[in-house]
Amino acid sequence: MNHCELEEVTQHINNKISMIKRLLELRAVAKDPDKRGTLLKIEQEVTAINELLDRFERYVGQQRDLLKHLKDLEGFFQEDVEDAHHLKNNTPPHMPKRGQQAAPQGGGQVAVQSRQTDALPAPQEQVPPRKPQRNQIKEMEFITVPEFDSIPPYMKGRVTYDQLNAAVQSINTTVTAKYKILHQSVKTMNNVSRTLHQRFKDQETKDTKGQFFIVEQDIREFAQLKVDKRFVGMLNMLRHCQRLKEVRGGGLTRFILL
Repeated sequence: MNHCELEEVTQHINNKISMIKRLLELRAVAKDPDKRGTLLKIEQEVTAINELLDRFERYVGQQRDLLKHLKDLEGFFQEDVEDAHHLKNNTPPHMPKRGQQAAPQGGGQVAVQSRQTDALPAPQEQVPPRKPQRNQIKEMEFITVPEFDSIPPYMKGRVTYDQLNAAVQSINTTVTAKYKILHQSVKTMNNVSRTLHQRFKDQETKDTKGQFFIVEQDIREFAQLKVDKRFVGMLNMLRHCQRLKEVRGGGLTRFILL
């Protein structure tokens, strides 16, 4: 036994001796009737303090559990924040921005008018219905994620969701440019527009009457794109998704918007 251990043992024995002396003193005090009441009050106060300490201990345990729960919630919220940042930084370019109104797609004008009618309160006066816009140009609806996932892998290849919707945007650009010329008054056209107008009219058939359609030459001229094997594959995917159909004749393939 070294010197430090010997001192610890000596201190422990001295503490025990001091405690025994105090117990003997208290025992002598307890025999005195006048001081016994004071000892009983001290005992009651010590008991009350012990109960209070127990309550504090339970409260600390509850707060510790609550803190753990809050830390778990903080982790969940942090994941939501990261997901929100990811969505913000990877928003598809074709989606409308905040404050912008999405262009009507196909039958979208009727749907928008229906939602506006549902949102209006019961009018006090009869409001005349809006007249449909003349010469409204149809646009192809963008592909949704479920539709993109439904495309067979052999047809999809390495084309991504954003690339396919970029092709949709190019087709819409082409359709808009073409039918702006067709809706323009012939008297206001220059020589280039008049030539294009006549070409568009010559390409129409009984199958395209009342339809919006384009041909490969329109895509090359108005969208500045090469109609190569890859782009033709994307046209096949759009046909699979019921966005267009092909009508052949006269040495031309006409892509009609559905």
